[in-house]
Amino acid sequence: MAKLIYSLDGAFLGEFALDKERTTIGRRPGNDIEIDNLAISGQHASITIIGKDAFLEDLGSTNGTMVNGKPISKHILQNGDVIELGKYQLKYVSEAAAASAAGQDDFEKTMIIRPGAMKPAAPATEPVTPAESTSPSSPTERAGSVVEAASPTTAKTGTGATAAAGQIAKLQILNGTSQGKELVLTKALTTLGKPGVQVAVITKRPQGFFVTHVEGANYPTVNGQSVGAQAYPLKDHDVLELAGIKMEFYFSQA
Repeated sequence: MAKLIYSLDGAFLGEFALDKERTTIGRRPGNDIEIDNLAISGQHASITIIGKDAFLEDLGSTNGTMVNGKPISKHILQNGDVIELGKYQLKYVSEAAAASAAGQDDFEKTMIIRPGAMKPAAPATEPVTPAESTSPSSPTERAGSVVEAASPTTAKTGTGATAAAGQIAKLQILNGTSQGKELVLTKALTTLGKPGVQVAVITKRPQGFFVTHVEGANYPTVNGQSVGAQAYPLKDHDVLELAGIKMEFYFSQA
């Protein structure tokens, strides 16, 4: 189980177990973690647990949310990350990650999706709409989405499709202003969707590729079927739909 170690200027104040699907942090009573300080917004941030992964999101706070000294809007928490809210710190501790770190191969740490990363199969003008930036460090990065690799969760059913020798996985946009554009899925984790509407992540694992719902009242669909709350395996030529955008997942020669 993961937990947060709560401190102020290095002085230990307590700890909170992340034993709920969604944990809210803010100044108002009713938050799961209440911090009574004027620098903290009424509803400042939230942490959503999906499998073994923890997704931190700033909820439009006045003073912002920092992780390891960098401002974020969305961030996939890694073991040891320090969330900074004003003068307060919440250190994220994942016992499962700490226990398995020695025996696991590292995922690639960071992926940046910029508009230029979308390769058009036919002339087009706009990239697929990614989720908001995570830990942006430059104006260029703010135009896309930065996501950090996290430990894999258990698949809902079966296993995802894996690329054969010489093949790479891609998404091709099937509708909208970005129709025809392609995204090559070479990184460990890709975030797609529209923040506040529907957001999902695609993870690349040894067993294959999986899509997981992150945000939104409705789950994404694959071939018209809801993916549900758990990681869902993607297969060659599956059609993924989220936030009104349809994308075909497929393998092609490198």
